[in-house]
Amino acid sequence: MTNPTKELLFVALGGSGEIGMNVNLYGCDGKWLMVDCGVTFSNGEYPGVDVMLPDLTFIEERLDDLVGIFLTHGHEDHIGALPYFAAELGVPLYASPFTAGLIREKLDEEGISNQVKLHIVHPAKPMKVGPFAVTYVPLAHSIPEGNALLIDTPHGRIFHTGDWKIDQAPLLGTPSTAAELTAIGDKGVFALVCDSTNVFNPEASGSEADVRKGLNEVIGSARHRVLVTTFASNAARLSTLGAVARDTGRTLCVAGRSLDRILKVARAVGYLKDFPPTVDFEAAMRMPRDKVLIVATGGQGEARAALSRISEGSHPIKLDRGDTVVFSSKQIPGNEVAIGAIQNRLAANGVEMITDRQAFVHVSGHPGRPELQQMYRWMRPELVLPVHGEMRHLAEHARFALANGVPGAVLQKDGDIIRLAPGTPQKIGEAPVGRLALDGDVILPADGATINERRRLALYGQISVAVAIRRDGALIGEPEVRLQGVPVEEDREPFIDEAIDAAEAAVKGQVAKGRIKDRDALREAIRLGVRRVATRWTGKKPVVDVLLIEA
Repeated sequence: MTNPTKELLFVALGGSGEIGMNVNLYGCDGKWLMVDCGVTFSNGEYPGVDVMLPDLTFIEERLDDLVGIFLTHGHEDHIGALPYFAAELGVPLYASPFTAGLIREKLDEEGISNQVKLHIVHPAKPMKVGPFAVTYVPLAHSIPEGNALLIDTPHGRIFHTGDWKIDQAPLLGTPSTAAELTAIGDKGVFALVCDSTNVFNPEASGSEADVRKGLNEVIGSARHRVLVTTFASNAARLSTLGAVARDTGRTLCVAGRSLDRILKVARAVGYLKDFPPTVDFEAAMRMPRDKVLIVATGGQGEARAALSRISEGSHPIKLDRGDTVVFSSKQIPGNEVAIGAIQNRLAANGVEMITDRQAFVHVSGHPGRPELQQMYRWMRPELVLPVHGEMRHLAEHARFALANGVPGAVLQKDGDIIRLAPGTPQKIGEAPVGRLALDGDVILPADGATINERRRLALYGQISVAVAIRRDGALIGEPEVRLQGVPVEEDREPFIDEAIDAAEAAVKGQVAKGRIKDRDALREAIRLGVRRVATRWTGKKPVVDVLLIEA
């Protein structure tokens, strides 16, 4: 299968079977449309890597038929990969004003703004691209200008929700009304492609306005310095914290480049106009401890973010015994260990911590079961296609939709090529999918040679052996052996002595066999001899590198 013919296809290259890295493709009448292009957090499987990117090989092989990329909102798991792919993909980007502002900042940082067409779109104005007509439909979320996409095709209408919730009292933006959403359903919706993140939550996600009361209680009762960590992109939470600072008589200090960027873009497009003035780190540390409120990035355990550095004592902001850190966010699955490490460091320093388990300091930006039911009633789709979740979320969402009267549901995962129409929806093929590691400034295959070598180094350690020989194989001096990460500790010197003996024996053995001219075989004999010593001493098989010097 190369390109869609007279049919409607759906392919997720990320975000289906995982949380984050959302990339969705719609194929119709020979053309493709992409929705979102995000990143996800790395984990311990990828040493030294902070961010993972989607593998877009499938659509890169079809660039002539890609008509555009539509961005639902400005979270990193929906726009974060654009700086690395937008110029190469070479198609226009479409986004609302706030989201476009965030994207522009990213493109500027990469120096590719002049290579990428970025179109600002507004709700209720359909855009015709190829066989698709796309209309932005505002929905509430934890960031300004969350949008669903109403995608008209010759084979039926798609309502792609993006990330959303129902919020009766949103702080930023104006989501579509129940009447407006009902009107969309009245005209007929073939497929509802829907956020599944909170499908196991029996309660509605709640309103951002309600969080203000909970934060006021927690921060108002704190005796000393308070730090609140939240997602930088949660501009609604920033607005809440600005109000809480005024309510509790505290002065705001903002710690984190991403927070500065969000504030800048939000103000530029008309949001957060009443956000109170902030002070710098030095001024914050001079203020009475009960008069300052710090907002910091890093609540998901990111090693380079402000909170991690504060917990290590390597940041200008310092926390003392009796200070309070409020985690005004939900743990993303997979980040528990990193978050726990930060919390343990804070606890060791006598810092008190409040999470959403102890107080009402966070509401989700994703729909619980009552909200999903309401969306079904508004849209009345012929089928639901769950996205944005791990497989357990997607499977439960499919069951839940069918149990609530939706006629059909399609369970898919990253890489499945689903023909939605005509006929019965079914999987017709598989697209290559995977992850790429953003390692410094270099993009690498997540399971390629470099990352695999790094895993081996992390797991087993490394030994370097330098051996000098004459042409006849006679040793010149004694081999040099250096170790990194090999668990010999106080036995290091006797271990090195034995490794040297093994290297010398390997050279003499090759000479005795008359194979000294085969330098590759000599290197391998030395490598294996030294590794056998390491295995005997440690039970591990470290990476052994051999440098052969000929005189």
